[in-house]
Amino acid sequence: MKTRNLAFPCLVLCGVLVWFLADAAQIRTAAAEALSLCAKSVIPALFPFLAVSRLLVSLGFGEWISPHLAGVMTPLFHQPGPASSALLLGLVGGYPIGAQTAADLYRERLLTEDEAARLLTFCNNSNPVFLISVLGVGVFGSVRAGVWLWLIHLLSALLVGMLFRGGSSTPRQRSSPSFSCRSVSLAGAFVDAVKGAATSMLAVCGFITLFYVLAQPFAALGGYLAPALVGLVELFSLTPLLPADRLGFILAAALSGWGGLSVLAQTAAVLDGTGLPLRRCLVGKASQCLLSALLAALLSSYALS
Repeated sequence: MKTRNLAFPCLVLCGVLVWFLADAAQIRTAAAEALSLCAKSVIPALFPFLAVSRLLVSLGFGEWISPHLAGVMTPLFHQPGPASSALLLGLVGGYPIGAQTAADLYRERLLTEDEAARLLTFCNNSNPVFLISVLGVGVFGSVRAGVWLWLIHLLSALLVGMLFRGGSSTPRQRSSPSFSCRSVSLAGAFVDAVKGAATSMLAVCGFITLFYVLAQPFAALGGYLAPALVGLVELFSLTPLLPADRLGFILAAALSGWGGLSVLAQTAAVLDGTGLPLRRCLVGKASQCLLSALLAALLSSYALS
């Protein structure tokens, strides 16, 4: 039974391998473009956030911020206060920092499995620099359009969090975390944070490169179909294909909410070893995509005016 289930994926992969061999020059060019993108844009934008977010969690940022934001997280999302650190860092740092922070909080027993799984539906979000500068200014020639894309992205994430908040939260006795900000070694935490960020960054760049290459055939389709299919696979490949009109704005909002298969693969990498289900993140991103499209359709005329 297992062999039969693997037959189709193996055939697909064999077809992909034949394509890679038959079009080796173009594949090499696309991979070089993706690696250049990683070196010039992705690593400078993400690596500092990955390292600092890991260090913050290790030093007890989730515990420190918990009493300050528990009054917002609990009634709105049925989440404890520490979950706010994953939401905030994810909104500032971009994919996949929110998921990484949620995984770190779960590893440190600041969240239950159910809380972490529900948090994953809405804490993993796009970098505001990408939305405002790359999409807003680069595609639509307007900071205003970029700010509206960011506001739509933020609102849709919060709506997804409320949609998947589950039943009412009940107080419980939390176990003590394995560290505290008073006893942890700052030097040791710093070294671990940088090492962990470097490992995560390598995985992120690997997925971006692979999915950038896989998205190339869709880029040649033209029209609105090209950005729609490319954005479903890999977000960074989307920008040169988007038209600067109302439908392009809706596509930009929707696909930024989705993040692409590349982001889901990056999320799977940072969740590795935690036992947290990727399925909840997948459902959350699909819901955010639909909500973002709806909000963008309602606000596009005003945002692009």
